Amino acid sequence: MRRNRDPQTLADSTTVLDRMARILAARGIDQATVNAPGAGTEAYSPLEALSAGMPPRYRDAVATHPQVLAWARQVADQAVAPSTGARRQLTTGPSLLMAGVVGAGKTHQAYGAVRALVQAGIGVRWRATTAADLYAELRPSSGTDSEQVLAGYSRVPLLILDDLGAAKSSEFVEEQTYRLINRRYNHCLPTLITTNLAIGALRAYLGDRVASRLRQMTTQVEFEPVDRRRHQRVA
Repeated sequence: MRRNRDPQTLADSTTVLDRMARILAARGIDQATVNAPGAGTEAYSPLEALSAGMPPRYRDAVATHPQVLAWARQVADQAVAPSTGARRQLTTGPSLLMAGVVGAGKTHQAYGAVRALVQAGIGVRWRATTAADLYAELRPSSGTDSEQVLAGYSRVPLLILDDLGAAKSSEFVEEQTYRLINRRYNHCLPTLITTNLAIGALRAYLGDRVASRLRQMTTQVEFEPVDRRRHQRVA
């Protein structure tokens, strides 16, 4: 006859906790850090983890543009904690379209905006890609599931889409851009977009459907026509 196990008693629980404490002590781990809220899920601080996932050139990026900082505050205000005491997570929010000449600092500001969110205590799952790299990933090839690739970029809570308009225009580029933007538009997922094209030129490059969605889902920022890379090199 099969017997049911007795419920775990308080004494049993205490014994387990004692054993855990001894194991942690033997490994030189401070139990206080393990017991801290959110501990055990991150090997580094959120800011250290963010920097590790960024390209080296932008690991120290700081957002300074007023409209970029305003976007970060607005997104942070809409973040939601999944449970009581948990860190607020980025879920939905507005998007930002940064337009300007090559070297105007748009990519720097985009990475700085992500850093600003993390510094505000917001949990951020994010990805970054250039438009040209995205299209290369989406082109049919053996061993690559382009639909899965597109789904990954479409569903991530925050996406940096850099250099939109740099790739040669084609039906494939217009179709894939529409599919990506439309999914993020429908789910109100924050997207940081940079482009060297004038905002008015995006319609001709991307088509009416994409341009219309971008107009509604983004705040559009025109950067000063200054190539900061050239200025820094001369200096």
